Amino acid sequence: MENISDMIDVNTVIGDPVQTQDGSTVIPVSKVSFGFVAGGGEYAAGNAGTPSGALPFAGGSGAGVSVQPVGFLVCSEGGVRLLRAACASPLERVAEIIPQIVDSLRDDEDAKKSGGDMPRVRAAYQE
Repeated sequence: MENISDMIDVNTVIGDPVQTQDGSTVIPVSKVSFGFVAGGGEYAAGNAGTPSGALPFAGGSGAGVSVQPVGFLVCSEGGVRLLRAACASPLERVAEIIPQIVDSLRDDEDAKKSGGDMPRVRAAYQE
C-alpha cells in the first residue's frame, strides 16, 4: 500500500508548471486510474490420497495502472485556457470557442463606446 500511495501523488495528476518565453505558464493535467482484482477457490479433491478435509486451493490476483493525458492548463495575461489532449466532437469544439467569441464581442462593444477602431474577431482552432 505504501508503493501505491507513492504513485498517487498530486504531481502525477497535476504536473509541474512550465514557464514559456512569452510569460505564460503551462500545467499538464492527467487522469490516473488504478484497478485491482483477486480471487480464489477450493476444489473437491479427485485423488483419494489427500488428507480428509483438505481441499486443493487455486487463486490469483492482478493489478493495473493507467495514466492518460487530459490536457494542459495555459495561464497567461489573457486568462486561463484548457487545451485538451483528446480530439473532441465538433459540438464540443463549438462549446469551447463560445467564451472566446463572447470576450471578443465584449471587446468590440468597449471599442465602440470608446470610439476606437474595432478589432477583428479571431477564433483559433487547436488540436
